[in-house]
Amino acid sequence: MKLFIGLGNPGKQYENTRHNVGFMVIDELAKQLNITLDKAKFNGVFGTGIISGEKVILCKPLTYMNLSGECVRPLIDYYHIDVEDLIVIYDDLDLPTGKIRLRTKGSAGGHNGIKSLIQHLGTQEFKRIRVGIDRPKNGMKVTDYVLGRFTEDEKPFINEAVLKSAEACKKWLSTPFLQVMNEFN
Repeated sequence: MKLFIGLGNPGKQYENTRHNVGFMVIDELAKQLNITLDKAKFNGVFGTGIISGEKVILCKPLTYMNLSGECVRPLIDYYHIDVEDLIVIYDDLDLPTGKIRLRTKGSAGGHNGIKSLIQHLGTQEFKRIRVGIDRPKNGMKVTDYVLGRFTEDEKPFINEAVLKSAEACKKWLSTPFLQVMNEFN
């Protein structure tokens, strides 16, 4: 069983914001894999499917970013999912807009959603796809920036990153993650 978690914030006001790029990837994966996010439990919305003989769960925590671990931990416990079979997709200020980076572990790097996951999972060793959103310009506060929407110039790069991230996720269903990293990094 593989668990795909996309980080973001619930609610219309946060749709298509930089901080919700993880939700965007989960929505794309759901569309491509024909999985409906129709279950609401564990402070999240999720859907399940069988892809190439593997059970797949796609989830968007509804706890708000800073409390993401409060959704993921109970979901992992309920379905008896090994942390090895988890991948988390989220925005990253330290990568250029649209660049993706796959990793098998790492620190939170200042990302509060990842801090919450590390706290609740008790480990930094879980797979991730970081989607670059770049840093704010002109002295804009980080909070305002990540909760802002992509500019028209950024949209093509983000759309491509969402598609590429979804492809990397699908590839992981049949290929060892280190090979997927080598292909997509």
